[in-house]
Amino acid sequence: MSDVNKLVEKLLQELRRGTITIGVLSQLEEPQYGYSLVTLLQEKGVEVEPGTLYPLLRRLEKQGLLESKWDTNESRPRKYYLLSTIGKEVYKLFCIEWKKIFQNMEVLMEGENENGDD
Repeated sequence: MSDVNKLVEKLLQELRRGTITIGVLSQLEEPQYGYSLVTLLQEKGVEVEPGTLYPLLRRLEKQGLLESKWDTNESRPRKYYLLSTIGKEVYKLFCIEWKKIFQNMEVLMEGENENGDD
């Protein structure tokens, strides 16, 4: 892998890390357990490793954005996560800010393309 590709991959990894939170929050209107969330995100084109997801879920729960409940009715107990009331409000505001950032980045990148700097 060339140095340029390594740099791009590292920068993309940082960008993805910053977007995983909003991706996770977006999928927790309905209860999900960890593996189901990994699968759901993957189906929608968002790759997230379990080793990244589980600490994030615990952090979001500790921050009060998620509620969790154990289901012990299955052969394997599963911890289900769901947006809390505060989590829903935070997610809504987070989406507004995300859209602003996205629009601003589009303006910046379009400006580059107009100057012939692809």
